[in-house]
Amino acid sequence: MTEVLFTIGDRPVTLGLVLALVGLVAVIALVAVLLIAWRRAAARADRNAGFERQVAELLRAQTEMQGRMQTIAEVFGSRQSDLVKGLSERMDGLGNKLGQSMLDATRHTHKNLSRLAERLAVIDKAQQNITTLSSQVVELQHVLANKQTRGAFGEARMQAIIQDGLPQSAYAFQPTLSNGTRPDCTVLFPNDAPCLVIDAKFPLEAWNAIRSGDNPDAVKAAETRFRRDTIKHVQDIAERYHIVGETHETAFMFVPSESIFADIHERFEDVIQRAHRARVVIVSPSLLMLSVQVMMSLVRDARMREQAHVIQHEVIRLMEDVDRLDDRVQRLKTHFAQANKDIEQIEISSGKITKRGNGIRAVEIEAPEEGAKGPPTGRPANSDGPPELPLRSTADA
Repeated sequence: MTEVLFTIGDRPVTLGLVLALVGLVAVIALVAVLLIAWRRAAARADRNAGFERQVAELLRAQTEMQGRMQTIAEVFGSRQSDLVKGLSERMDGLGNKLGQSMLDATRHTHKNLSRLAERLAVIDKAQQNITTLSSQVVELQHVLANKQTRGAFGEARMQAIIQDGLPQSAYAFQPTLSNGTRPDCTVLFPNDAPCLVIDAKFPLEAWNAIRSGDNPDAVKAAETRFRRDTIKHVQDIAERYHIVGETHETAFMFVPSESIFADIHERFEDVIQRAHRARVVIVSPSLLMLSVQVMMSLVRDARMREQAHVIQHEVIRLMEDVDRLDDRVQRLKTHFAQANKDIEQIEISSGKITKRGNGIRAVEIEAPEEGAKGPPTGRPANSDGPPELPLRSTADA
C-alpha cells in the first residue's frame, strides 16, 4: 500500500493513494449517477404530475364540454321546437292568407266576369241597335233618293221646328197664295204684316254626285250641276213667292242638313251671293230654329202692345192700391206713436209706484223695551187711543 508507484513532481504516488483516489472517484461517480437518477426520477415525477394535471384538466374540460354540449343540445332542441312551431304557425297563416287570397281572387274574377257579361250584353244590345240603325239609314237613303219622299222628309223636319217654336195661329202649312202657288210653309206676322215664305226643297241629286265623284272631272261636273240647280231653285222661289203686299220681301230656302249647309257656305260662295241678291236666305235647322225664336219674340211683343191699354189700366189700379196702402200705413204709424207715448207714461207711473214700495219696504217698527214705565215714546201719557210706535229706518239701525 505504501509502495511508491510514481512521483508527480516531488510528490510520490503510492498504491494506497491511487486506490483511495479510485474509490473517491467511484464514490463521486456513484453520487453523480444517483444525483442524475434522482433528477431524472424527479423530472419523471414532475412530468407524471404534469401529465396527471393535464389529464385532470382534460377530464374537467371534457366534463365542461359535455355540460356545454348538453346545454347546447337542450338549447338547440328548444330552438328547434320553437322554429318548428313558428314555421308551422307561419305555414298555417300563409295557408290561410293564400286561401283568403284565392277566395278574394275568385270573387273578384267572378265579379269581373259578371260585369264583363253585363257589358257584353250591352254591347250585344248596342250591336242590335246599330243593325237597326243601319237598316234605317238604308231606308233613309232610299227616301232621299226619291224626290217626292226627299221633299217630304225636309218638309217634315221643317214642320217639326215650326210647330215646336211658334203657336198654331202664327203659321200655316201648304197655304194657297194669290198667284195660285202653294209654298211649304208661311209664317204669319201680327198687325196684318206680309207673311214669310219657307221652302223645304233642295237639289240633293247634284250634291250626292259631288260626294260620289271618283275623279276630279266628275267632281267638277257635279259641282257645276249643283250650282246650276241651286241657282235655278233660288230663282223659282223668288219668282213664285215674292208677292208685293202679301209676302215678305225675303224668303227662306230650308236645307235639312248642317253639314251640307256648311259645305255650301265654304265651297259655293257665288251661290250664296246670288241667293242674297234674289232676297232668298238659305237656312239650316239651327238657323231656322233661331229665326223661329226671333219670330216668336215679335209675336209676343205685338201681343204685349195689343194689351198695352189693359196693362196701363191695371197699373193705375195698382198705384191707387199703393196710395191707399201708404195712407193706412201712416195712420197705423200715428197709432203706434200714441201707443208708445202711453206706454212711456205707464212706465213713469210704475217707476214711481216701485220707488214708494221700496221706501215702505225699507221702514222697520221698533218694539218697546221690557220694564219701561209709562207709555211708549212718541205719544203723551194722557193721550187716548193706541200708542204710537216709533219708526226706525234700516239705515238708522
